[in-house]
Amino acid sequence: MIRKCLFPVAGYGTRFLPATKAMPKEILPIVNKPLVQYGVEEASEAGVHEFGFVTGRGKRALEDHFDISFELEHQIAGSGKEDLLTSIRDLIDNNSFAFTRQNEMKGLGHAILTGQNLMGDSPFAVILADDFCVPEKGHDGVLAQMTALYNQFRCSIVAIEEVPADQTHKYGVIAGEPMKDGLYRITDMVEKPNPEDAPTNLAIIGRYILTPDIFEILSRTEPGKGGEIQITDALLEQAKNGCVLAYQFKGRRFDCGSIDGFVEATNYVYENIYKEGKS
Repeated sequence: MIRKCLFPVAGYGTRFLPATKAMPKEILPIVNKPLVQYGVEEASEAGVHEFGFVTGRGKRALEDHFDISFELEHQIAGSGKEDLLTSIRDLIDNNSFAFTRQNEMKGLGHAILTGQNLMGDSPFAVILADDFCVPEKGHDGVLAQMTALYNQFRCSIVAIEEVPADQTHKYGVIAGEPMKDGLYRITDMVEKPNPEDAPTNLAIIGRYILTPDIFEILSRTEPGKGGEIQITDALLEQAKNGCVLAYQFKGRRFDCGSIDGFVEATNYVYENIYKEGKS
């Protein structure tokens, strides 16, 4: 079973400057809740209860968010505002949170390798908080969909979605053998290919389940695209020597690493989640 989840959250969030000059981008709110909290809630709903964060300088707000604020709770005690802290208190009370620092920005693969001391020798999930995902009505959350597949196949799994052909240069892109509807056994992976070089338009998004042997592979993976240690290079080695699956999840993804995607996600949550909860 998948009990641990890693959040690589050391990036600077430069596309959101000046807001991210003193605030981690993962703390930026989608309506009234930080982006990263949605990811933690998704993982918690999938049965994950141990969370690790690979952070960097200037990211203390992440640790503070997943900690009790006695002063704040004292100030609002007995008022109607106490209920506004219910969701975060439930997470704090029912899960554990640990943090380590990535001293240099060397790519996602390096960030995941930095989290080895938090994840240990167990299979684990990885969530990129920038990718805000909502499931199709009647379906579990994206990570819960993936953990169900892991319980069946016991191998690394990446979430994928179709993207416009002219957008493949923004993603890792897979090629694979179809196994059943929406599930592929990966045969090739290319990091941020030009459209003419992309094997398909099936792009990896920020949800992974990884087996612990990925750490040994990452430790000897040479820098790839952009001079960074790429998780796609390590996963391709796993795929060639065993099995890595790609899953076209049931749901919708918002790219909250971009201004347009962040605003789109905010509008969606306000109209479809926040207002419904108020009614």
